[in-house]
Amino acid sequence: MTRNLKLTLLATAAAAVFSAGSANAYDIYFGQDLGLGEGTPLPVASRVQSTAAQNSFLSNLVGVGTETFEGFATGTGAPLALTFPGAGTATLGGTGNIATVAPGTTNGFGRYAISGANYWEVSGAFTIAFSDPVAAFGFWGVDIGDFNGQVTLTLQSGGIVNLTVPNSTNIAGGSVLYYGLIAEGAGELFTSITFGNTAAGTDVFAFDDMTIGSLQQVRPTPEPGSLALFGLAAALAGAVVRIRRRA
Repeated sequence: MTRNLKLTLLATAAAAVFSAGSANAYDIYFGQDLGLGEGTPLPVASRVQSTAAQNSFLSNLVGVGTETFEGFATGTGAPLALTFPGAGTATLGGTGNIATVAPGTTNGFGRYAISGANYWEVSGAFTIAFSDPVAAFGFWGVDIGDFNGQVTLTLQSGGIVNLTVPNSTNIAGGSVLYYGLIAEGAGELFTSITFGNTAAGTDVFAFDDMTIGSLQQVRPTPEPGSLALFGLAAALAGAVVRIRRRA
């Protein structure tokens, strides 16, 4: 059994365990595909688990906008002014900068853009503060975990919500992942999200194609009679788990 398949099965099992959780929870969408090494980008056709997670995440939203970083010059650092149709604006602050790599190549260390040529490159922490509370956030990560780093997320949502992206570590360079979360209701809206790195200064991450959505852009929750079919689709499409909120 491959590591990617194990990740999907574990996430599906977690969904079953937490499906009866409280309303203070988020739906999480995660998929990871292992890389081919520092000098070779993972072909689109090989991004099976990550693309499935993105598709599942986006299928629960309508009219959302995605930041591709193509509108910024190479080397631009924070703060960055970001705009997401229907969900207001955001400001990215902290460490990092815009990096550029020709499509079909890497920067020589395993990092590259998911779409276009630009991406956000960082080894430390950065924060995205939203002009209006948001209900959904999704992103692509590239070259994460080859030097044992994991992505941590801190949401400001009334209280503080801490999450860790379950990416594998000590893996080949150039791996890709997709991670998305959707609030279940108005009580879980958040005003900022901070990205951390458990191996800051050692492992360098690339991020691209960030999507946010307002509560109005979240599709209604399926009726109970359709939940069985929804669960089957989630198991096939990628990892969907529910994370309990921790104040």
